Amino acid sequence: MTHQPNAVTQKHILVVDDNVELAQTYKELFEAHDYQASIAANGVLALKLLLNAEFDAILCDLSMPQLEGDMFYLTVERVRPQLARRFVFVTGNAGNPKYEAFLENVECPVLYKPVSIDKLLEALRGVFPQPA
Repeated sequence: MTHQPNAVTQKHILVVDDNVELAQTYKELFEAHDYQASIAANGVLALKLLLNAEFDAILCDLSMPQLEGDMFYLTVERVRPQLARRFVFVTGNAGNPKYEAFLENVECPVLYKPVSIDKLLEALRGVFPQPA
């Protein structure tokens, strides 16, 4: 008999990144650590997933086609404000003035690529809703 994680307690992470191979790597990493993970290649697809499923955290790239990470975050902040506090941004755009003001004003962890597995998992654990 194989071990099946408890669906009630298993955390569900939405990975939003236009780099399909990297997003798949994140998904496999999270699943290896007993998380459930879904992938969206941009903010538009991610919003569609958010309307049909519940997530405990969002790992989000900034630079993506159709709807970039900052605009996706601002949209989520309006439609699911409690989820906006559970973002972790992962970006290769360190110091990019296009995103710096946004990142300075948002109260979410920001990790710069390449990211170690330990730092990634630690950041996610920090944004999960805490039991009452």
